[in-house]
Amino acid sequence: MKSNRPTEPESEVAIREHVFDGIEEYDNNLPNWWLFTFYAAIVIFIVGWFIYYQTPFRIPDDGERIDREIAGIEAKKTAELESMLASLSNESLQGMSADASHTAAGKAIFDAKCSACHGLDLSATMGGIQLPGLPLNDSEWKYGGTPLEIMKIVTDGSPDVTKGMVAWKAQLSPSEIAQVVAYILSQQKT
Repeated sequence: MKSNRPTEPESEVAIREHVFDGIEEYDNNLPNWWLFTFYAAIVIFIVGWFIYYQTPFRIPDDGERIDREIAGIEAKKTAELESMLASLSNESLQGMSADASHTAAGKAIFDAKCSACHGLDLSATMGGIQLPGLPLNDSEWKYGGTPLEIMKIVTDGSPDVTKGMVAWKAQLSPSEIAQVVAYILSQQKT
């Protein structure tokens, strides 16, 4: 197969000059500043690798820092919950159930989080269909009906994990849990 390009005789082909603006571009050495930067980068990499992977004084990575931050937040939340539970009593929760601001906030949280299982009217039914939760508007309580027992169930979940309520302490703050309990207590028939 022939090409359409005209062929040049080999004797006429010449190497172009490697000079531009007075600089000859043959096999010149690299500049010393470039070599110094290159060698310094290699040394920094080796030292950094050794410190990060081989010494006990290594810098924590992002995952470890996030785990440490989450553990601190969980510890703070647990301490807040324990201090709030220590200051709460059955009487103080009953008093909160008589306060309109606490019950209104508790109703908003209950409607958003709890009504799917316990119903908007706390009867555990919706449109004649039985919901998975237990009714909360009667005087019959499966795991204890005192205000502190209700608070413990909302916080830690049902003792029967196979068919009971989940623990809400990971999703609600202690004050929000107290407001939900105050709302439930305000809706009791007895």
